[in-house]
Amino acid sequence: MSVHATARLRAEPDGRGGTVLPVLESAGPLALRRTRSPHARVTVVGAMSAPLNGDRLAIEAEAADGARLTVDAAAATVALPGPRPDADPSTYTVDLTVGEGAALHWLPEQLVSAHGSRLHQTTRVQLAATARLLLREEQILGRHGEPTGALTTRLTVHRAGRPLLDQQLAYGPDAPAGWDGPAVLAGHRAVGQLLLAEPSFEDAPLPARLLGPTAALTPLAGPAVLVTAVAADARLLRGILDDAMRELLDGLKRSFEEGFED
Repeated sequence: MSVHATARLRAEPDGRGGTVLPVLESAGPLALRRTRSPHARVTVVGAMSAPLNGDRLAIEAEAADGARLTVDAAAATVALPGPRPDADPSTYTVDLTVGEGAALHWLPEQLVSAHGSRLHQTTRVQLAATARLLLREEQILGRHGEPTGALTTRLTVHRAGRPLLDQQLAYGPDAPAGWDGPAVLAGHRAVGQLLLAEPSFEDAPLPARLLGPTAALTPLAGPAVLVTAVAADARLLRGILDDAMRELLDGLKRSFEEGFED
């Protein structure tokens, strides 16, 4: 039997310079745990193996006006075929809302597409005009020594009601031909994106540039930049994205960095 579950969290300022979590609702395999931090920090803990083919999982997270929230994960998410490989694809939906003057760091661990799994992952973000967002997504195509499953991911971001980014990627047996060719992945098995939306980029946009042989930084048509990278494995991919994250955050005002130290 498939699992249908939606976990929810909301962060609000406490009026004393901190952040409270009036909503922190776990569901099914998605266990939400507050972890120690100067501001609100929530860790997603997998309570069971998921998603399996046919599962419907979702997380809804909101940083209300003026709040600061970091969400990370205790371990990678592994999409598995489950007992019924012929079942419908599983879905994993993430809805993020960031209010005026709020900041959200969305930093999950990798998503691993195991052989035989079929997953549609969707991340939808709504940003207020003065919101800040740091978002990382990583896809690992197959466990060690196995082919990838079928994976489709879509990331959409709206700022002040207007589109900022709409990106869809597909890998594996259900993807169009050429997804693993020399013009796309060229044999790499780890793919990642790092999105930074920062209002100060309106006055001082960053230029497009390469970040080594397999990564690039691209300014978006709005106050945001997107780093995209491919690598041979998860460790190398995380190193590329961590370097890019440190460089980007080092160049921003202290007000944005404060409260999000590791």
